[in-house]
Amino acid sequence: MEVQQARAFIAVAEELHFGRAAERLRLTQSALSRSLAQLERSLGTQLVERTTRTVQLTSAGEALLPHAQEIVALVDRSAEIVAAASAGRTGRVRLGFAGPSTNHVVGLLARELRRRLPGLRLELVSSLLSHKGLDQVLDGSLDIALGRWDLLPADVTSMVITQEDLVLAMPEGHRLARHSRVGMRQLARDSWIVLPSGPGAALPQRLHVLAGQAGFVPRITQIAPDSATSMVLVASGFGVALTQSSVQRHIHAPGVVFRELSDAPRPLAVRLIWRRDDPNPALAEVVETAQALHPSTLRAGEPPSGH
Repeated sequence: MEVQQARAFIAVAEELHFGRAAERLRLTQSALSRSLAQLERSLGTQLVERTTRTVQLTSAGEALLPHAQEIVALVDRSAEIVAAASAGRTGRVRLGFAGPSTNHVVGLLARELRRRLPGLRLELVSSLLSHKGLDQVLDGSLDIALGRWDLLPADVTSMVITQEDLVLAMPEGHRLARHSRVGMRQLARDSWIVLPSGPGAALPQRLHVLAGQAGFVPRITQIAPDSATSMVLVASGFGVALTQSSVQRHIHAPGVVFRELSDAPRPLAVRLIWRRDDPNPALAEVVETAQALHPSTLRAGEPPSGH
């Protein structure tokens, strides 16, 4: 069905009068009749019953009318749709994040995007640790990722969302649990539970740096797939874990106590990362929204600490 034929059919169906329909479309009645007849021939059915006194839709015409209206409405909005996509007000952005420790950050961003850009589709991929998030941003399967990295490649840019303190998680029956602060040297003989390591993964790297400064190599006995599982292993007595303050605040961990480290490690930055050359205008809108939500953080593109 051509758009011109659809417009002719809609005008006749809504006016139920060929003269008024022709006037509405600024056509002659003969041109209008030809267009409608062409549509009926192409569909192989009669859409309008016309007598000298009345014009009525057939059952086929009644069925077709809402679909014809949808087609014309979509064509009429095509310029608006293209302009919105070019400006980033619509489109799709795929965001990866780790899970419970960052749910609050993702939730705040998602709510603000829904308020500011209701036509933009945000697809969330959860349970994605930082090193996997970086890999998927680099290979294009994610547009943007939220995580913690001490090192990032040159073709990735980032912005800091917040800063987190590093804390120690230990079983509530641990020999040092009564202390308010614990030094790394006191943990030289302990077993350690860690998250999977990978390029730029901040927590495993920080553990090795802090342990090295304290004069020991950490004895790693468990690798947990995520922070929530790590806390279950700590509570079960498998060892201690270096984690971040957001885990302490946002993950329910009965049987685990959290203690400050007296070694005072520098805070851990939570970042949004994306490919520097990504042309997606919707991604630019997501970054702009995140910057508006977190105006006091480091500007987008500033490298992680230590670069």
